[in-house]
Amino acid sequence: MSISQEIKHKAIELGFDLIGITDASPLDTRHIELLRDWLKSGCAGQMSYLHNNFEKRTQPALLLKNAQTVICVGLNYKPPKQKPKQPEPAAPMGKVASYAQYEDYHAFIKERLHKLTEFISSNGGQQHKFKTCVDSVPLAERSLAYKAGLGFIGKNRMLINPTIGPQIFLGEIITTLKLSTDNPITHNCSNCDKCIKACPTSALMPDGQFDANKCINYLTIEYKGRIPPKLAEKTGDRIFGCNECVIACPYQKNAPVCKNKQFKRYNNRAQLDLSRILNLTQQDFDTEFADSTIRRSGLDRLKRNARICLDNINRSS
Repeated sequence: MSISQEIKHKAIELGFDLIGITDASPLDTRHIELLRDWLKSGCAGQMSYLHNNFEKRTQPALLLKNAQTVICVGLNYKPPKQKPKQPEPAAPMGKVASYAQYEDYHAFIKERLHKLTEFISSNGGQQHKFKTCVDSVPLAERSLAYKAGLGFIGKNRMLINPTIGPQIFLGEIITTLKLSTDNPITHNCSNCDKCIKACPTSALMPDGQFDANKCINYLTIEYKGRIPPKLAEKTGDRIFGCNECVIACPYQKNAPVCKNKQFKRYNNRAQLDLSRILNLTQQDFDTEFADSTIRRSGLDRLKRNARICLDNINRSS
């Protein structure tokens, strides 16, 4: 068995659902220009950090001297089917996107990537260097995952694996170790536009463009200040994130649920009591969401979202 095959077996043993290997060369010109044009268009909204370190984002070798290879992993986070609905609760509730119903994936993935680098080092890679990356490092993760054969980038701008679907957390190891690489897969969305039609705010456009300024996921988490009234109304009862473009994807329908029992999911985070959120203190918030990506929004924004959800629920009742 080759070292590349051994690494793949170990990654699956550690709980990852997908693993692929690519070289550390720059992304192809098409991906680079698409990202550059998207940033220039203003569609990134207030996410100014995406403009930083553009060269590093598109050239993995700039993140680690003498880098040869990028190992890309994927973790399925599709939640299990919800139990049949009980009578509506008296308290109005706000929906939470499926990825935020779990413990913070950053720490979970990074810990296992470190274990994978330890395995590689103990199997002949002692003299090599490694850099683990999970989301916060400036790296075009989806483009790299595509290059490594983990899936294709769909019209919903998510990485979609034909078997696992579009609900995938990504992580990478950049290394000076040279490994045999994988090829991109040939699947695509073809003529399907279900995600575009499902987007409540038309953030996904028929020409393939994505405007984060309209995206509920961006508005409820990243956007600072007062959400424009028309977009706030279309937010509905979504207090943190949005799943609509993912749920609409045909690849989502038959995808398996997350099978990693070590990756903790909180059943009580699928919906949040809006009145309770409005009454949280900063200490309550810090304690309750210490291990959750929900803390990314901060308490003030979460309360802003709760007020919007309550207004929308009252308007529709």
